[in-house]
Amino acid sequence: MGVDISPELTAEASSRRLFVYNGGFIGPSAQARRIRRILSLAGFPVALGLPKPDHGDTVGVWGHSPTAHRGEAIAEKHETPIVRVEDALLRSVHPGRDGSAPLGLMVDTRGAHFDPTQPSDLETLLATHPLDDTRLLNRARDAAAELKRLHLSKYNAFDPNVPPPKPGYVLVIDQTRGDASVTQSGADQATFYEMLVFAQEEHPGARVIIKTHPETAGGHRGGYFTKDDETQRVKLLSDPVSPWALFEGALGVYTVSSGLGFEAIYAGHKPRVFGKPFYAGWGLTTDEFPVQRRQRILTKAQLFAAAMILYPKWYDPFRDELCELERVIDVLSAEARAWRDDHRGYVARHMRLWKRAPLQKFYGGEKKLIFADENTIETANEHKRDIIVWAGKSDPKTEATALATSTPMARIEDGFIRSRGLGAALTPPMSLVKDDLGIYYDPTRPSRLEQYILAAPNLPAGALYRAEHLITRLMENGASKYNLVGDALPDLPDGERLLVPGQVQDDASIRLGTGAINTNLGLLQDARDRFPEAVILYKPHPDVESGLRDGKIPTETASKYADVVLDNISATDILPHVSGVMTMTSTLGFEALLRGIPVACLGAPFYAGWGLTTDLGDVPARRGIDVTLAQLVHAVLIDYPRYFDPVTGRPAPVEVVLDRIETGKTGRQPALRALSKLQGLFASYAHMWR
Repeated sequence: MGVDISPELTAEASSRRLFVYNGGFIGPSAQARRIRRILSLAGFPVALGLPKPDHGDTVGVWGHSPTAHRGEAIAEKHETPIVRVEDALLRSVHPGRDGSAPLGLMVDTRGAHFDPTQPSDLETLLATHPLDDTRLLNRARDAAAELKRLHLSKYNAFDPNVPPPKPGYVLVIDQTRGDASVTQSGADQATFYEMLVFAQEEHPGARVIIKTHPETAGGHRGGYFTKDDETQRVKLLSDPVSPWALFEGALGVYTVSSGLGFEAIYAGHKPRVFGKPFYAGWGLTTDEFPVQRRQRILTKAQLFAAAMILYPKWYDPFRDELCELERVIDVLSAEARAWRDDHRGYVARHMRLWKRAPLQKFYGGEKKLIFADENTIETANEHKRDIIVWAGKSDPKTEATALATSTPMARIEDGFIRSRGLGAALTPPMSLVKDDLGIYYDPTRPSRLEQYILAAPNLPAGALYRAEHLITRLMENGASKYNLVGDALPDLPDGERLLVPGQVQDDASIRLGTGAINTNLGLLQDARDRFPEAVILYKPHPDVESGLRDGKIPTETASKYADVVLDNISATDILPHVSGVMTMTSTLGFEALLRGIPVACLGAPFYAGWGLTTDLGDVPARRGIDVTLAQLVHAVLIDYPRYFDPVTGRPAPVEVVLDRIETGKTGRQPALRALSKLQGLFASYAHMWR
């Protein structure tokens, strides 16, 4: 969530070689490479051979895996300390057995966090660390709230929209057979059956839902419960339901040692525990087999702070560095959202040829896009896919047919921090929005963006901190939608300067979101009538300046109403020098709001009607709440768009896209650059590529 790295996460100055004897550390897979990289950054570079105790070497093993005995034997023979490595509790979209690389590791020099037979580094933290720093505990509360809001768990290949069972059940959590956290707790098959009996006896008459482990559902490893354990009252659940939704409807939660038991605590439960996981024994669980040395009573925030902030080694794959939990939440949220949006696959309708390759990268993660302008709905239903259509090309007949046939359909459009270069110049987008209700520039019907804004007052403090940090960064670095470099700003007349941004005149936001004044000339004339004493600065739209779109006002005409016509000037260079902005529906009005500049709207852009603008036109009554700038920004720049990193080819948080824009690493394609130059020669045929 935009938090800088803290001192406790930096690698030690003198790294200790970590000798390993497990292929999971040294293989060529992306997962093994990620593990080695995190360990190296944490001060444990992986090595092969035999350790030398007098060199400070250590032996690395994976928890208590079946191959751990190799390293344990070497460590004993050479009198070398053992470091036990495990996945962190916020790992990836898919389980490791599907090949997903982890976003964090638990690196323990005393034991394993799940092994109660001896204290681990985590248990030592929980038992001895003061855990009384206000900032640390606030971070813990905010991060826990974000995990719940974003439906993030250790594994995340589930859809929060899949409905959970009807509330009023008891939740029993299954685990993979032979898992080390089970065996190290001294639990076995009998323990799971005992847990199931207790769940039924302690909740007479209630339904019992047994949640299957994702690796069991994926066919990798069996669990302790099977279909044979189902009764009229007891049912297995392997559907990809959000754990947070399951917790919401549960009367009680029963576990042996699952990480879901840890999450249940933050969902408001006091789980009944039949093993000895790290989170048991601190007053937040009901323990069937207590660990006697754990006598301290902790708050939820203290437990979370130790287990999720202080203990793990978190990794940022975009910047290749250790980081704090908040940044990993942002990264995992982007990846999980992409999978949840796209895992069914899409049939794409009315996508211009030049857009298809970028769209394939953006939305074709696990299932490549099918492009079908004809028989789109039939193709989507045949392949059990959703439909996406470029918003400006959507037609009422297809939308009505999709609705009648229950075929999910959404409109897509460029995001608000799009690229370093114009879309009309064929620059691939790093940001797109997908809207299943409407589209942000159409005020005639609700949009998904409006729903995000309406929900924004309920955002937790950590989410708003991220938005505020984003606003500060945008103001400092001047990022905008297209991030164009223009000519030097000329000397401007003194006085109250009013910026009037021109728009693409046939743009859908003009057609749908304006009233009587719907042309650039009409806007300029109205601005002069309303503000006769102002210094009016007219800024033509860059697409219009380049000759690719409609809306040009001859300079001699514009000069009758504007004091200065700012051709080929970057909008962000102008904004610091103006006192206000008057617009029809331009996104430049939103960029002005970011910088604290008053904005008056003749139309109904997405940012109007929320108490932040002077609304001179009709704004939908359904927007009738006031929001703060941070709340609006979170909805517009974080919740609504998705971002794509052209360097790594991965879904990314907005902060990563800003990094790429600032450094110029935007991955523009040479073929599109050449085509862009060619289209400039044939601007009158622009409809062929728009």
